[in-house]
Amino acid sequence: MSLIDTLKIWDTDLFLFLNGLHSNFFDGFMFAVSAKFTWIPLYVALLYVLIKNKKKESIWLILALVLCVVVADQISSGIIKNAVQRLRPSHDGNLEGLVHLVRGHKSGRYGFVSSHASNTFGLAVLTSLFFKNKTYTTIILFWAILVSYSRIYLGVHYPLDIMGGATVGVVVAFVSYFTIKNFRFSALTSNGDNESLYKELTIPIYVLATSFLLIILYSFFIF
Repeated sequence: MSLIDTLKIWDTDLFLFLNGLHSNFFDGFMFAVSAKFTWIPLYVALLYVLIKNKKKESIWLILALVLCVVVADQISSGIIKNAVQRLRPSHDGNLEGLVHLVRGHKSGRYGFVSSHASNTFGLAVLTSLFFKNKTYTTIILFWAILVSYSRIYLGVHYPLDIMGGATVGVVVAFVSYFTIKNFRFSALTSNGDNESLYKELTIPIYVLATSFLLIILYSFFIF
């Protein structure tokens, strides 16, 4: 048996274990966490912090952030998925009846690598490099991990899909950061004072906390 075949077996076993840990509450919770529209308030809050703190130079950081997410998404969905063509567990006939799906959602045919993971990790790592705040970095990386994990819970990605997507996102984020650092260094050095930035970063943190509270209420009373 080849190394790749062995990895696939381990990946499938881990997926089935993690995907099997489900409940009615977490069905709603993970379904909401995985939805892209759920996090629009967070994105707006991050744009506010960038504009408030960086002033005119914010346009370069916003452009880098948009390009980071777009490039990470295109690499994962437009290139790697089509090149590798690994079926999602939700589309694998060998796993029929074994995969826990929420609301019958199967997503697209191919899953390696996860664009959710590449996009969220790209955004999380790049904004962490911009702000250089330990509290923010810890919280936003937790958010990226949770969103990525929700894709396993929902039965549409294997763990290796998530790891591959996260790797793409992290690499693109660092490339984006060093590109800005080399060609528009002033955008990274035109910060206000650290105390002001710390106060402004509480906004996306509070937005995240509020979003999670609403998701919990949704999971209990609506889903």
